[in-house]
Amino acid sequence: MNLQYGLPANLMTWAEKNHDKLSPPVCNTAIFPDGDYIINMVGGPNYRTDFHCNPTEEIFYQIKGNAHLNIWDRGKFEQILIKEGDIFLLPANLLHSPQRPEPGLCLLVEKPRPEGNPDALNWYCANCATLVFSASGQLTNLVENLPAWYQLFYQKSDAERICPSCGEVHAGKDALTWLARFKDVHQMKYG
Repeated sequence: MNLQYGLPANLMTWAEKNHDKLSPPVCNTAIFPDGDYIINMVGGPNYRTDFHCNPTEEIFYQIKGNAHLNIWDRGKFEQILIKEGDIFLLPANLLHSPQRPEPGLCLLVEKPRPEGNPDALNWYCANCATLVFSASGQLTNLVENLPAWYQLFYQKSDAERICPSCGEVHAGKDALTWLARFKDVHQMKYG
C-alpha cells in the first residue's frame, strides 16, 4: 500500500526522533508538512513574550507536561491552564501566548490561513498592557514565518522597545524577565 502520508505511525516515537527540531522560539515542527491541516508537535520548556493572533481556531492536545496560555481578552490579561491530557479548542482571533514551563509535548492542529486573513504577533508592555510592537502577514509556513517575525522585534534596540504610554522598556527576547514583571503587575497565577 502506498498512501500519500504513509501508514499509521507511533506519535511518541515520531516525537523522540524529531526532538532536536522542538527548539525555541516556537519549539514546534510539522508532523505532516504537506497535508491539508497544519499539524505540529510542540515541545517544552519554552517561554514567550509575544501574543499570537490566529484568524482560525487552534486545537491543543497536551500529551505530556503542563502548559498555560496567557491571553488578552475583553481588555484584560487572563490565563488558561492546559494540564497533561487536556484538549482545548482556542477560538479564532483570541490573542494568546503559550507558556510551557516544563518539559512536555503538545499536539497542535490548525487550519491553513485563508488568503487575506493575516496572522499577527503582538508584544505588550508588561506594566501597562500598551501595544509596543506588532508584526503581521499572510502565514504560509508556521515553522518558517513566525521565527522571522520574532527577529523583527528581537533585533530592536532598547530605545525602540520603549512603551509609548508608561516609558517602560520591553524585555524583548528575555522572556523570564518580561513574564516575572507581567505576573507581578497583572496578578497572574501561573508564571
